Amino acid sequence: MIYKGMVVGVISGTVLGLVLKWLEQLMSKKVYTLLLNVDFIPIIGDIKWPEWVEFVFHLVIAVIIGIVFMWIQNRFRHLSSGSMLVIAFLLTLPTIPLYFPLTALAIKATPRIDDMGAFFYWTAGHILFALSLWIGSFIYKRVWDITK
Repeated sequence: MIYKGMVVGVISGTVLGLVLKWLEQLMSKKVYTLLLNVDFIPIIGDIKWPEWVEFVFHLVIAVIIGIVFMWIQNRFRHLSSGSMLVIAFLLTLPTIPLYFPLTALAIKATPRIDDMGAFFYWTAGHILFALSLWIGSFIYKRVWDITK
């Protein structure tokens, strides 16, 4: 279950990262920069990390969410697919309003706190993350069951 959660978290986190990177390049809204930004965190924020390390920091959070999601799915096997979709959204929901404090705390250039376009892209990316968790869990379960 932990391994499944790690796999689903990495896949979902990668989807989120790639979508926000694409949106940042396409729309010139620094939502990917915001996703990876750690410059306000004491000690680690003082280091100029390469992009791939910042992406790994992001994936750690995605893996934690993935593990919790798969634990819930495993623990409450009687839940319907629709219920699991709601749980994926509930687990992801706190990440959406994080846009505001993360933007306010950022030292490097990120979207303005009142940039509703950037907030829309941030929200859309995180909704896609929730959908990726949900879809990924079914794909992984199907593949896992076939390989057993």
